[in-house]
Amino acid sequence: MKRQSVFTPKAPAPIGPYQQAIIAQGAFLFTAGQIPINPADGQVASADIRVQTRQVFENLKAILEQGGTSLASVVKTTVFLKDMAEFGAMNEVYAEYFHDNPPARSTVEVARLPKDVKVEIEVIALLPESRREQ
Repeated sequence: MKRQSVFTPKAPAPIGPYQQAIIAQGAFLFTAGQIPINPADGQVASADIRVQTRQVFENLKAILEQGGTSLASVVKTTVFLKDMAEFGAMNEVYAEYFHDNPPARSTVEVARLPKDVKVEIEVIALLPESRREQ
């Protein structure tokens, strides 16, 4: 199986033994879970779930673009929330990024996330036909 690492300085650098994303079989891009770290200063973006969710999506957009795809090609997301009571607020921002033909999604509440953030999201996206390996 072929795989290729994806890295962009427009999203937070990995803080452990993982990649920002991997292109697998030349057809899919799998991102690592992204948390709301502003790559410009390395700080958590606010304490507000809406601000944090927007930052996560901006990080994901940067990684997807570096890998040759976009949010429009996302087929699956997994959302990790520190508190399911904030689902509605997160979902409002989520809908801004996936308003037409949204991907499949799983959302789970977790006990704790890195840096005590409120949200982490990972995605799986298709690569455009022009970028796929034959």
